[in-house]
Amino acid sequence: MFITLLILWSLTLLLLCFLFSIIQQSYSIKSSKKPSLFSSYGPPSYPIIGCLISFYKNQHRLLDWYTDMLSSSPSQTIVLRRLGMRRRIIVTANPANVEYILKTNFSNFPKGEPLTEFLGDFLGCGIFNVDGELWSTQRKLASHEFSTKSLREFVVKSLEDEVEQRLVPLLEEAADSQRVLDMQDVLRRFAFDTVCKVSLGTDPFCLDLGRPVPALVKAFDCAAEISARRASAPVYLIWKLKRALGVGSENKLKEAVKVVHDSVQEIINNKRKILENNEGKSCESDLLSRLLLAGHGEEVVRDMVISFILAGRDTTSSAMTWLFWLLSKHPSIKQKIVNEVADVLNNGTSSPESTTTRTAGTAAAALGFEDLQEMKFLRACLCESMRLYPPVPWDSKHAEVGTVLPDGTWVGEGDRVTYFPYGMGRMEELWGKDRFEFKPDRWFCDEPGCDGDDNERVMKFVSPYKFPVFQAGPRVCLGKEMAFIQMKYVMASVLRRFEIRPVYDLDRPVFVPLLTAHMAGGLKVLVQKRS
Repeated sequence: MFITLLILWSLTLLLLCFLFSIIQQSYSIKSSKKPSLFSSYGPPSYPIIGCLISFYKNQHRLLDWYTDMLSSSPSQTIVLRRLGMRRRIIVTANPANVEYILKTNFSNFPKGEPLTEFLGDFLGCGIFNVDGELWSTQRKLASHEFSTKSLREFVVKSLEDEVEQRLVPLLEEAADSQRVLDMQDVLRRFAFDTVCKVSLGTDPFCLDLGRPVPALVKAFDCAAEISARRASAPVYLIWKLKRALGVGSENKLKEAVKVVHDSVQEIINNKRKILENNEGKSCESDLLSRLLLAGHGEEVVRDMVISFILAGRDTTSSAMTWLFWLLSKHPSIKQKIVNEVADVLNNGTSSPESTTTRTAGTAAAALGFEDLQEMKFLRACLCESMRLYPPVPWDSKHAEVGTVLPDGTWVGEGDRVTYFPYGMGRMEELWGKDRFEFKPDRWFCDEPGCDGDDNERVMKFVSPYKFPVFQAGPRVCLGKEMAFIQMKYVMASVLRRFEIRPVYDLDRPVFVPLLTAHMAGGLKVLVQKRS
């Protein structure tokens, strides 16, 4: 009886949303003087169902569908109406709009309750899922911790241990046995180990393929995927109904979140005991120790750590997976990276704290922080890879009050505004006619007076509002440089030792956008040692 009443209540609520949609669309037509000319660009929209028909027709290619519509819009902005949603969705690939949203009018564009609700069960009150004072407090705390030299040194040391003691031996064994590896899976395991060491001060041993995958990893993947699919569901109220009934994917999400929370809480409890035994003094440099020593509550600490794991794991592994695939299509560019790494090692720019003795030209030499800073072409390759395949393909905010974007598009109170890095990387207006090509040289300055020394090229400044892969403005990613350190370390260490050859000659693997993007089916490769 209860379930029947709940279903009837939900259907009644859905009907009211339909009626509200009709009234809202009627109001928008009557107020046609307020929106700009460009606000009419977007898919065909109908009373009640909005753009549901076009959405279903293009659900197998949503990213390219949005990109096509943005390319045909004079301002690179489109407007959509979705079934079951009371407000409009504005999607933009216009850098001026992005700057207005992320910086100029930042206070008017919080994440908003509709988005924080999608991720609330999983991320709780973590820094990536809150607004206002709670976000500001966590931001200040995290900013202080990320800026410390000791954390940087701890990250480099953790990378060295994980690469030299686990990743390289794993690839050597695969090369000797000619075993096919899923490079995406290997990189995700590597990133999870590394981020857990840095964030939690614990080692899940994911890169040991002989061990079963930890329950925390499985639960983390499940929770992230289901939470992401909430946001992309054609009918907004369906997941809420499933959650209320405790059925299907929502029941799986509840179970996965419990495993994640319980696992992280157990780690927190153990860490607190260690700190108490050391009388509040810790020789550890991980973020968890720092947060606990700062006196923050366990729930806040738990949610912050979960957010850091999410941000630090799948983003870097996604970027490196796509770069390995792109380099397999561009062997000359790959050779330039190998040459750059060899030049840096031979020049001996490594920092003195590197724990491995350097011998010029030897594959065993460890990479130091200064070495990584010198690898500009490798950084350009990573930027170019993320331009084409951004780890986070889109991000949304909600307008607190009505406003007008710089391109003239009207944004009503409560409207969702989405900036779209995937589409921005494919706009001719931003990147030229060769926008679909993998060209790392586009990141270097070729204008007169921009060059450095005769043997040194200078990377050009690219506005973060044109390339918002790490967000921008007050919410810019605090771990941006740490991510580049990790990706450079892994790419340089692998490429100078091994040839990575995909098993299948795919023209273009499928790009799957969830909370973070990944390559459908993984990247199956054969590994060969370099001479």
